[in-house]
Amino acid sequence: MASRARTVGARYARTDWAPFVAALGLTVVGALLIWSSTKGWAGSALAVRHLVNAAIGITLALAVAAVDVRWLRALAPWVYLAGLFGLLLVLTPLGETVNGSRSWLFLPGGFSLQPSELAKIGLVVGLAMILAEGHDPYRPPGWREVLLAWVLAALPVALIMLQPDLGSALVFGVLTIGVVATSGASWRWTAAAVGGTVAAVVAAVRVPLLDPYQVNRLLAFQNPALDPEGIGYQTTQVRLAIGSGGWSGTGLGQGPQTQGGFIPFQHTDFIFSVAGEELGLLGSLGLVALLGFLVVRALLVGLRCEDPFGRLVAVGVACWFAFQTFQNVGMNLGLMPVTGLPLPFLSYGGSSMLACWLALGLLSCAQQPTFRGRGAW
Repeated sequence: MASRARTVGARYARTDWAPFVAALGLTVVGALLIWSSTKGWAGSALAVRHLVNAAIGITLALAVAAVDVRWLRALAPWVYLAGLFGLLLVLTPLGETVNGSRSWLFLPGGFSLQPSELAKIGLVVGLAMILAEGHDPYRPPGWREVLLAWVLAALPVALIMLQPDLGSALVFGVLTIGVVATSGASWRWTAAAVGGTVAAVVAAVRVPLLDPYQVNRLLAFQNPALDPEGIGYQTTQVRLAIGSGGWSGTGLGQGPQTQGGFIPFQHTDFIFSVAGEELGLLGSLGLVALLGFLVVRALLVGLRCEDPFGRLVAVGVACWFAFQTFQNVGMNLGLMPVTGLPLPFLSYGGSSMLACWLALGLLSCAQQPTFRGRGAW
């Protein structure tokens, strides 16, 4: 027992705690923004629940950080299959439709779960294991490993598009492209993957796969003035809120658009608009800087990892956080279409919060000493 405690202590001693501190700061600010956008008893309850979700996530992250990287690599197939199983469950009668997307499981006790968020963890470790299997620096992943990696990504993406949830599918696609591109595989595979992803997005829009409200979101992105009282309403109100914040903002709890309740789902998908209005440009840039810091630290972890498995896990987490931040902030600014992706650590949502903290746990686990050997597949 004492030996086990010393081993865990040594692993924690190797941990880069800076991302944990940055994520904790984002979480606390997120709780304040959630409270501001849903003032009153309901707002306080949501803010407290946001912090409770974070406490659970931090506990899980610390547990993952204490795991030997060899165990993580051996468990990767089961983590991936668990994520796939969750995506299958939402397509059964157990799944629930929220805002036009069948993406949720409602559990006893009033809890809800969005399996697509936790499935990101499974995809990250699954891709890293496949592309690092039998890795030889003189023989980068060949076509078999790359093809298997894309099959691993295609399965959850197909299930997610059946919900449908275009935003999560895009995260999976970008994440996979980033991991494959940095695995040492030929650039031709990356180019083909980018082309295939773009073609799949175009097909999803043109073929009647998306719900009408999702198509309307894309139309509103192209022209918010098309129907300012209808499909363009949300985009217009978000721009007004952010634009009225100026340099320093109107003050927490003082934003006219936010306090007037003009923006639907503001405490989830559009939490950045609260920051833009009430914290201003400087406060918003500070939040983006913290999110960027997490991405940079993840990439630095990847650079320091001698083990290819750990390196690819770190790259996968970096691509996940980077694209999701870019997409969420972009849709708030009107630079990207509205896809319903939460802002990591800031938006209200238990599944997203747990997944993001677990990702930080993966980063800590990836920093452990090099492990050489074959995985479980």
